[in-house]
Amino acid sequence: MATRYAVVELELAESTQDEARERYQRSDPVLVIADHQTAGRGRLGRDWIEPDRAVFTSLAFEPAWPIEAWSLIPLAAGLAARSAIERLSGINVALRWPNDLMIGEGKIGGLLAESADGVAIVGCGINLLWMDPVAEAGALYETDPDPGIARELAVAWADQLLDHMACGPDGWGIDGYREACVTIGRSVSYPGGSGTAVAVLDDGSLSVETTGGMITVHSGEVRLHGRATLPTDPRRI
Repeated sequence: MATRYAVVELELAESTQDEARERYQRSDPVLVIADHQTAGRGRLGRDWIEPDRAVFTSLAFEPAWPIEAWSLIPLAAGLAARSAIERLSGINVALRWPNDLMIGEGKIGGLLAESADGVAIVGCGINLLWMDPVAEAGALYETDPDPGIARELAVAWADQLLDHMACGPDGWGIDGYREACVTIGRSVSYPGGSGTAVAVLDDGSLSVETTGGMITVHSGEVRLHGRATLPTDPRRI
């Protein structure tokens, strides 16, 4: 069966984001999958620290959504990653607003959405195995998984993300995102203040209750305090 996108597989890339942007030809979406990255990046300009095994992938496409709804794409990409992981591995992964993948208190992956000239470039990084992780990080597996799982996860994620996009900005699944989001109900801090996260709003922003009233956080660094309540079983559904 024909796919909805071209797949480019690389042994080594500086950044799958840059590769996907450069290879996109304004036709079908392009999915880039790399075994290793030398200059990957995360949100807020952070470098991506490579674990022992990982998924490095980026999808470039032209969203049909109105530009004002593009702020939802990172959330849709996170929900797509969660679905792909659970379908292929049976491992229960939670979401930390706006686009982190969590098992317990450890971040096992994240999403990065960028745009240029009407093209969205969405990256997904998932730690598959990390025997000596950095602080606050984790991995999907505790032992080395099948070598083919990285490609399977990348393709399953891209398929799910494009399915979400086809449902439009009102139908992609924000309720599912809210149910999986461990940020809700937690004490949070952000540049300029702190409070309790109470809701993910329809535009993807975070509603926070503070001592001075309700405020809305649209982006930036948000840190959680206290313990997560999801997933109940940190490894299996």
